[in-house]
Amino acid sequence: MKVPLVIAHRGVPGHRLEHTRPSYLLAIEQGADFIEPDVVSTSDHILVVRHENEIDGTTDVAERPEFADRKATKVVDGVSHTGWFTEDFTLAELKTLRCKERIPDLRPKNVALAGTEEILTLDEVLDIAEDAGGEAPVGVYIETKHPSYFEALGISLNDLLIETLERRGFNDPDSTIVIQSFESANLRALRPRTPAMLVQLMSVEGQPADFTVAGDARTYDDLRSDEGLAFVAEYADAIGPYKELVVAPDSGPTRLVERAHAAGLDVHIWTMRNENTFLPPAFRMGTEKLAHGDARGELLQFFDAGVDGVFSDFTSTAVQARSQWLQSH
Repeated sequence: MKVPLVIAHRGVPGHRLEHTRPSYLLAIEQGADFIEPDVVSTSDHILVVRHENEIDGTTDVAERPEFADRKATKVVDGVSHTGWFTEDFTLAELKTLRCKERIPDLRPKNVALAGTEEILTLDEVLDIAEDAGGEAPVGVYIETKHPSYFEALGISLNDLLIETLERRGFNDPDSTIVIQSFESANLRALRPRTPAMLVQLMSVEGQPADFTVAGDARTYDDLRSDEGLAFVAEYADAIGPYKELVVAPDSGPTRLVERAHAAGLDVHIWTMRNENTFLPPAFRMGTEKLAHGDARGELLQFFDAGVDGVFSDFTSTAVQARSQWLQSH
């Protein structure tokens, strides 16, 4: 039986600040198969790990008077954002900032951790995975954020990523590296450059940003058709759909896993979380939105649906649910 992967979504943000060293270390301690960094670029073309290139929500940059003049309004993938952006800072400048909780209203226990951790580079996350050692090496599941946007700035996330993997000896068939993106063109360009597993992420609505740039009318819904899955299978090894595309809260399992498998694609869903506010009504316990519901029960239904991997904000919950599922199969 193929054992579903547990992918630590930005580490364990349910208990630690996302994308920080303690978050990744806890994920490894709790048994994650992969740790996941999102990567964006600095002005000096270094890949750093942040949820977005706009960093007001995840760092103390707004409280730093020396960077007040860096505040800007930019359009990223068609959406206007006002704040501070990684591409306007050198790595040395970003290293002076400290991380904070991105969703304080939903993760209040993490608020007190603000100011304790610095922004990591991709190299540092690779170090964390390497240092974990053990018989089963921890993989690194990398998401390139907004590659078309960065390409328009003259920064190729693909080039920076391949350079890093080559330099570190990770760009070979035996390394446990996965690369994912919501865009398609960058994954297609990566295919001849790396043996790493490539994953086409899929939102419920909209279309890949590179399709918008190219005037391609196809949407994520089109990519989930049989024809679309065959197209994705030409360059990717798996799809990463939002969880409700696999098991709909109101109608149960869809046929997406079955159809993806028929096209030769694995399915890794995002994102499993323990809090009631993120759970379908059937798995909530009580009425408090921050209280933890039956997240293990929700995970079991996705394992039953045949998914090949799950992204989780709570690694231990996903590992425990997988163990329970394997014991019953």
